[in-house]
Amino acid sequence: MTKLVVDVDTGIDDSLALVFLLASPDADIVGIASTAGNVGVAQVAANNLAWLDVCQAPPIEVAVGSPVPLVIPLRTTEDTHGPQGIGFAELPPSGRAVSDRSAADMWADLVRSNPGEVTGLVTGPLTNLALALRIEPDLPHLLQRLVVMGGAFNYAGNTTPTTEWNISVDPEAAKVVFDAFSVVPPERRPIVCALDITERIEMRSEHLERLGARAGSSPAERVDATDPQHARSAASNPVVRHLSDAVRFYMTFHRQQGLGHISHMHDPFAAAVALDPSLVATRPATVDVELAGTLTRGMTVADWAGMWGRPPNVDIACDTNPDAFFDLLIERVGDFAARLYPPEGARP
Repeated sequence: MTKLVVDVDTGIDDSLALVFLLASPDADIVGIASTAGNVGVAQVAANNLAWLDVCQAPPIEVAVGSPVPLVIPLRTTEDTHGPQGIGFAELPPSGRAVSDRSAADMWADLVRSNPGEVTGLVTGPLTNLALALRIEPDLPHLLQRLVVMGGAFNYAGNTTPTTEWNISVDPEAAKVVFDAFSVVPPERRPIVCALDITERIEMRSEHLERLGARAGSSPAERVDATDPQHARSAASNPVVRHLSDAVRFYMTFHRQQGLGHISHMHDPFAAAVALDPSLVATRPATVDVELAGTLTRGMTVADWAGMWGRPPNVDIACDTNPDAFFDLLIERVGDFAARLYPPEGARP
């Protein structure tokens, strides 16, 4: 079992990451930190609580983070993720309560009480983790591993020509985190899943169809580019239905951006890497964040050749097998959905 602190700005692909982890028998989520990013932090926390309800999860602490980045005003991206951050999905409001402690305090307390046992997974801006480092500067040594979805290296950005969304929302926080992890031994260097690799993880309509079939949901789940604008999932399985409606919005956004009828599964992929780092080949590098450039602020810069004379502070994911990842995602989430909501006629 991998103990996880999951830091998310939920978010369509964050939603799939959460469901994937809840479906994974080797994942033990000990805390969920809500970060302002795709939508405001209160909505992020509400989304996290609602997904826990849909997934019939046991009590898991959901903490609320800072409503703003360290220095700059918050930008959100409802055009990409929808007004509530979960696309067209409509989740019932949760009766669960958020934690009494802040996300930064939760980070610090959980790694202190479980030294060397917790893997951190951040799929949103790094604000909460940067604030946690102020509380517990030894956090890089206390974590077993950190996995970050963020950045772009030998690749164009998705927010500006040079920057990836999570880093661009709070570049000061990203720099704080990357600098802090320069002190860890090689086996504890963070794994960074940047756009270079996550934009290879393309979910297509056939993946949703396979997911519905694996869950025993009916009718067959399809999200076609030719569907009318008001189309929504009719899946009998609530997990499949809500995920499909979320992804439908994401696919529409990607298609409007000229990327095809796909959705990039940045965050579920990073979640899978947090459980099994062998899913990726990595390359060590010294990474820093540009804070002053007129055209490049928020850019993640990798010194591959050691020109700065500083030791590597991250391992950058550089190769993987997307088909194997989707096989894993569909198997775990499909079987999980079928257990939670057995198909009609199935044995209880």
